[in-house]
Amino acid sequence: MKQLAGTFLISAEKLSQCPDYVLPEFPLLGRSNVGKSSFINALANNKKLAKTSNTPGKTRLINFFNFSDKFTIADLPGYGYAKISKEVQNRWQKHLEEYLLNRTQISTLIQLVDSRHDIQKNDMQMREWVNAHKLPIITIATKIDYVPKSKVLNVVSNIKKQFGGIVLPFSAVDSRYNEKIFEALEDIINSVEK
Repeated sequence: MKQLAGTFLISAEKLSQCPDYVLPEFPLLGRSNVGKSSFINALANNKKLAKTSNTPGKTRLINFFNFSDKFTIADLPGYGYAKISKEVQNRWQKHLEEYLLNRTQISTLIQLVDSRHDIQKNDMQMREWVNAHKLPIITIATKIDYVPKSKVLNVVSNIKKQFGGIVLPFSAVDSRYNEKIFEALEDIINSVEK
């Protein structure tokens, strides 16, 4: 699974509009600007696949990407972005909860956290919600290239202490971390299929 071709499938606002297929699905959770689009682009080795933006809150729909018919990644709207009305925020929350709790294709959630900072309050709230619903999840520490090499292991183990489970480092500019991520996704897919 070293190199996979990623293609954009469809955007959906809510569960009833999601594509109907049987591939394992990995939804991406994370704050606005944590690097979800960069993560998709790096795994697909295609900088233009998912639109990246310096403006938080750009992703307003669930965007689905197919990776060589092996799995799909669902890019969800980022949380923690306040420049939208309460009404829109509440609607997003309702649609996303419905999707996360009822979409049968979901294998495991992937929560992205910015490795340059301590875990933020809304990262923790999201994790508590996921744990309360007993949903499977792994963590990706993004922007690891900004962390001094001598501190990478410390950063990863600190996140692990707070979140538990699998924590993997990731950099949009250094593809050496991709291999471990692909291996983790492959392990998850294989364990579900058994």
